[in-house]
Parts: sequence; C-alpha cells; structure tokens
Amino acid sequence: MANLRDIRNRISSIKNTQQITKAMKMVAAAKLRKAQQRMNATRPYSKKMGQVVSKLVSTQKDLQNDLLRKPEETKRILLIVVGSDRGLCGGFNNNLFRKVEGVISDEYSTFNDQGHLELITIGKKASGYFKKRDYNVIEAFPGFFDDLNYEETSEIMTFASEKFVEEYYDKVLIAFNEFKTVITQNRLIEEALPLKTESIGEEEEESSTNKDYIFEPDPVSILEKLLPVHLNMQLWRAVLESNASEQGARMAAMDNATENAKELEQDLKLEYNQARQSAITTEISEIVSGAAALEDN
Repeated sequence: MANLRDIRNRISSIKNTQQITKAMKMVAAAKLRKAQQRMNATRPYSKKMGQVVSKLVSTQKDLQNDLLRKPEETKRILLIVVGSDRGLCGGFNNNLFRKVEGVISDEYSTFNDQGHLELITIGKKASGYFKKRDYNVIEAFPGFFDDLNYEETSEIMTFASEKFVEEYYDKVLIAFNEFKTVITQNRLIEEALPLKTESIGEEEEESSTNKDYIFEPDPVSILEKLLPVHLNMQLWRAVLESNASEQGARMAAMDNATENAKELEQDLKLEYNQARQSAITTEISEIVSGAAALEDN
C-alpha cells in the first residue's frame, strides 16, 4: 500500500487538474456561444443561396457555366478535411479522420494508390494526422482557427473551383463535423463539385415552386456571380459548423474529465483513510506490545 505522503501528493495533483479542466470547460462554453451565433447566422443565408441557384438552373434550359460541367469520367479528386487546431476535445478529430480513411479505402482507394487523390487539410490536427500517414496533402492550414475569417476560406474554395474549371479536378469533397448538439456531431463528407443543383433546393417551400421570376439583368450573369459565392458559402458553413462542434466536444470532454477527477479523488481519500487507519492500528499494536514486554520484565 502506498504511504500517506504519496497519496496526499496524488490528491493534491488531482485537485489541481480539476481546476484546469473546470477552467477549460468555462472557456469552451464561452467560445461555443460565439461559434453558435456565427453558425446560426450563416445557415439561413447558405440555405437560401442554394435555393436561388437551384431556381435559376431549373428555369433555364441549356444554361452554360463552367462550374456546372458534368465530367464524363472522374480522374482526379480533391478532398478538403476540416479538423481542429487543438486537442482535448474527445473523439472529435479521430472519429472524423477514421471516417475519411474508411471512405477513401472503400470508394477512392484506386485514386489514392495512383496519386490522383489530393488533400487540403484545415487545422493543425488534420494536417499532422494525414501527413504522417503519407496521404497526398498538397496544402495544409495549421492555426486556421486562430483567426477564423471568410476571406481565407474563400481562397481555398476559389482554388478548388479554378482547378475544377480547368478540368484538373473532376470532383471536390468536403469532410467536416456538423454541429447537432453540444455533445453530438454528424460526421459528413459532402460533394461540393460538380454541383448537384437538383438537390440544392429540395427544402424549398412548395408554395414557391410554381412562381415565375423576372431576372435582372439576365440568368446567366446572375449565375456567374452567385455560383462562386454559393461554393464559398459551402466551405464557410462547414468551417463554422466544425468550429462550433469542436467547442461543444471540448466542453463535454472537460466536463467528463472533471467528473472523473472527482471520482478518483474520492477513491484516493478512501485509500488515504484506510492507510492512515492501518498506520494507527500498527502504532497502537506496537505500543501495547512494548508495554506488555515491560510488564513481563
């Protein structure tokens, strides 16, 4: 059995750890509120943008735009993986990364083996994970969430869109954690390009499907402006969803860590009391034995 000093040191260490995990939980909760506000402000805009694009495409026959091309054959794929910059958030990163690896193994293993699957990683954890496993990471953005902004996100999607128009990539995918609740995230891998315009506006209200619209100046000009914005919003929404999910996961992880520390502290206190009682009993026994020996003499 450990001596009393060792147990006291362990209890003191656990109390210090509890203070750290409590503080991290409070910080994550504050960041979560801000992240949710940005995410909730973006969701309606992103949804309505998709509906407008869908309406434009569906009402115009033979509409020509490079971003609407449908590749006859998929030769090269770009996968954008959105992770986090920091750890201590439970299985937030690893669960997503394992799903990405599973999809690559099941659906895109041939492209990966031939070097035709390229990755862009957002967040320090994603960058480190996929580089260590010899995936073809062409661009990494560690520290991305230290200064989260729309402009840098747009540059990433603009690069992907330009390469798609040049027919370098035939498919662009985005992997991220979608925020559901504080303790639950949906791990998604969405296809950004080629655009599936028939599914963009599925949630549009039925009352608006038969309405006629007057486009000014003309549908082609409007679509040329809206399509890049719509694509940028897809990645921006994914980044905001991932950021909110990360803070929620960290908050839950730190709460669990605090509760586990409390349980461990209670167990150690019980062990300490048992060790202390055992030491007292031993001392009393020695005193009694010594007194009895003196009486015999």
